[in-house]
Amino acid sequence: MREKIVFVDLLRCVAAAAVVVIHVLGPYRELLGQIPDHAWITAVSYNSFSRWAVPVFIMISGALMLTDSRPFELNYYVRRRLGKVLIPFLVWSVFYAFFSGLTPAGYQSSTALTTLAEIPVHETYYHLGFFYYFLPLYLVIPFLQAWVKRAEPTAVKGVTLVWMLLTALFLLYVDGPWSHQLVLYSGYLLLGYCLYRYSWPTLGWLLPLGIVALLLTDYMVLSRSFAAGEYTVGRWLSYKTLNTVLIAAMVFVVCRSIADRLSEETLAKLAFVSRYSLGIYLLHPIFLWPVRAFDWYFIHPVLMIPFWTLVAGGLALLTSWLLSRHRLTAWLVP
Repeated sequence: MREKIVFVDLLRCVAAAAVVVIHVLGPYRELLGQIPDHAWITAVSYNSFSRWAVPVFIMISGALMLTDSRPFELNYYVRRRLGKVLIPFLVWSVFYAFFSGLTPAGYQSSTALTTLAEIPVHETYYHLGFFYYFLPLYLVIPFLQAWVKRAEPTAVKGVTLVWMLLTALFLLYVDGPWSHQLVLYSGYLLLGYCLYRYSWPTLGWLLPLGIVALLLTDYMVLSRSFAAGEYTVGRWLSYKTLNTVLIAAMVFVVCRSIADRLSEETLAKLAFVSRYSLGIYLLHPIFLWPVRAFDWYFIHPVLMIPFWTLVAGGLALLTSWLLSRHRLTAWLVP
């Protein structure tokens, strides 16, 4: 049994919350000119400040799986690692395909069936797109795991730096074979490994760079959108660009630093939420459906977004806990 890494619980909690924030604010993004500018700016800024969530989940996988010193066993890896995520994903994809037919005007079975048929190439609901680039990383992880065991730290850091350069090229629209999403997402595994194993890059570098990247990202999204008269982001909110890499790395190291200062009671609460973080990710759109379908955004987004994040996230946490209590349903929220 591997020693528990307590800061990972904090990372999972904040990343799960940030994902819910992104989905709560979704309808605001297309309302430029339809709501007061200050309200729109607030909602979009929430979005800009939350885009690190998905990369952090990938970095956690890199930190934990690439540092696993146990001998690689294919059967265990497929059954306990890949299968633990793949099977629930497939079941929830079918569920959300049928759920997608639900509209305020009634149930649209044709929409549900069309969505169901597209499972091999497209997510059945907006939050499931993550798995289409996360699951292929399970093909890469064994090779990276074997390599980092033998490679010198300098070599691992060097490859990670090269990958960061590729994310900068992608941000600047300098595309090529290096722009393939498997390449650009795989780098997050190495970054998570470096941050955990070597404490590199350091907080001293990442904190100022991350803050600058965060503010620059928000400025670019807002300025481009106002200039175009509609919501437009270029690649500034992509998960595959250097600005997002720096922000995600900053969040990773800040959470690691903070976790060392938390009380045992707080850590225990974080561990509980962390245990169901994937369940929160999978379930929260169910509870957001009426909010988005009936436009239950009554007050300024500075309050409305955190409110619905707490409600939807809390209900998803409760449901995940209830499902986990029975052996017939526990596997749905691994």
